[in-house]
Amino acid sequence: MDDMQPTIVVGVSGSRAAAAALHWAADEARRRRAWLRAVRTWDPAAHPAPYAIAEGLVTSQQRRAAASSELQAALHVEFGGQIPEYVAAELAEGVPERILRQRSAGADLLVLGAPTLSAGAGNPVGPVVRSCLSRSMCPVVVVSPAADPSALPQADDPALLSRPHPSHPAFGPPGQPRSRQAAHPALPIPAPRAGA
Repeated sequence: MDDMQPTIVVGVSGSRAAAAALHWAADEARRRRAWLRAVRTWDPAAHPAPYAIAEGLVTSQQRRAAASSELQAALHVEFGGQIPEYVAAELAEGVPERILRQRSAGADLLVLGAPTLSAGAGNPVGPVVRSCLSRSMCPVVVVSPAADPSALPQADDPALLSRPHPSHPAFGPPGQPRSRQAAHPALPIPAPRAGA
């Protein structure tokens, strides 16, 4: 693979949703013959609640070590003992939303996991996914572990892009009309471009 090939960035967090996202992104990278960049963030500035018991508090170094272990474990589960050449693992220090938005600037696709994408449950995705959906510099795919992997569409499937899936809510940037494109368990949602 060379520098002209597409790049897929996937957020890894140690959750079932992130594992589903990594699996989907790995399949998509193989299909597209793309680079896959698995990004695990850790925030050294994360503070426990002021009422938390002082003993047993996790240090910044322990958070970093735990994030590194989670990243390696996720890659091992997905790829076994041999990580393919097209896969790069990154442990990045900072707030997940900011890091993933920054990494999206050089990517062709950003893949994230969400526990559920069911309609009517208030906020079906968390703050990291919402932030990336509204501010990413590339298309975003949100994958749910509840989805049947055999039913997951390919990122460029025109049949799915033509109309929303009726059982999933539509997303759009905050303060903007809802997108005509619905959130599907693995549907690419185009991100707004800067200045648009």
